[in-house]
Amino acid sequence: MSSLLALHDRLKYHLYRKETDMRRSFDSLCGVVQNELGKRVIEGDAFIFINKHHTHLKLLVWEKNGFTIFYRRLEKGTFEVPAFDLDAKSMQISADQLSFMLKGIPLKEIKYRKGYSHFKDKCA
Repeated sequence: MSSLLALHDRLKYHLYRKETDMRRSFDSLCGVVQNELGKRVIEGDAFIFINKHHTHLKLLVWEKNGFTIFYRRLEKGTFEVPAFDLDAKSMQISADQLSFMLKGIPLKEIKYRKGYSHFKDKCA
């Protein structure tokens, strides 16, 4: 499965907790980010919005000189959403988690193995 969307760990991905009307566009989604989350889209973070039935997803991000919206609609199934703190308006997820969500991979089944860390295992 190829995609034009490049996900990377340089961005912070914020998943909005409430259901979102997918008719919302750039300005309306920016209003949600600013007014409900207290964040600024133009600082470079990405914001993820999902509809009530978890079949539609929009990702809003500022890139250099303009906004980009990535929009995905599933024909079958739903997007799995990680468990939320009920008091939180959003939660930060990793690029991997978002990629798994977009590919339909169950988040609860993901298990990471211990791996080499250059910084932790540095020789003196």
